[in-house]
Amino acid sequence: MLEMFDYDFMQRAFVAGIFIAILASIGGTFVVLKRYSLISETLAHSALVGVAVGLVAGYNPMWVAVIVSILFAWLIEYLRSSFSLYSDAVLSIILSGALALAVIIVSVGGSFNNSLFSYLFGSILAVTTQDLYTIFIFGSFALGFLVLFSKELYFIAFDEEVAKTSGIKVQLLNFLLVSVIAIIIALSIRVVGSLLIGALMVIPAVSALQYRVGFKYTLLLSLAFAISSVIFGMIISYNFSLPSGATIVLSIIAIFVTSLVVNKQ
Repeated sequence: MLEMFDYDFMQRAFVAGIFIAILASIGGTFVVLKRYSLISETLAHSALVGVAVGLVAGYNPMWVAVIVSILFAWLIEYLRSSFSLYSDAVLSIILSGALALAVIIVSVGGSFNNSLFSYLFGSILAVTTQDLYTIFIFGSFALGFLVLFSKELYFIAFDEEVAKTSGIKVQLLNFLLVSVIAIIIALSIRVVGSLLIGALMVIPAVSALQYRVGFKYTLLLSLAFAISSVIFGMIISYNFSLPSGATIVLSIIAIFVTSLVVNKQ
């Protein structure tokens, strides 16, 4: 099994996958606590717009995906906070619109090829050194924010009104949180794909919540589950020549089912 690490592309794949797992699990915990899980799918489709623009215009798709995802994240938060619209309705509208826009851009540019396909379903084995640099640059910023403001984000997730009266800048932190989630998702679509990233962000947190062990240990469990799913998924993918994004998602679903069974009352 260790012979897989003889290949440079496998080394890059594991480094990228584990770092993405750390980002997705921590960010996903706050998203789940806010009952905002659908935002991961919405921003994944928004990131696809950035990928399409990058492919058509000849720019680095991951960089463009990050920028476009942040813009869509701001739009979502603005609509949610400024108008009397249900959060899930806003997310559904943006999700559908972003996907339609991505398809149109690709169709007009004639770039519906294997490159875009890899961003739909993930192609972790194709992660380049440049991709790693991009992931670490943006990912370090995202991780720093989540760690630095973890207490405030936890407070906001449970009661925004009480957080406001306590002097916490709720609106600013909400905008920053969705921006960070957008960054994480845009970085992740290269690893697990835009159609699957929601699973890596949401399912580890939901699995950890089944154990009812408090916020700190829930966060650590979510982190452990996400990293384990990436490692097992990569091993399965390598040994059986299966798509890595799909095996990672199936691995985390297996962990979720196990968590349900173990904590059944």
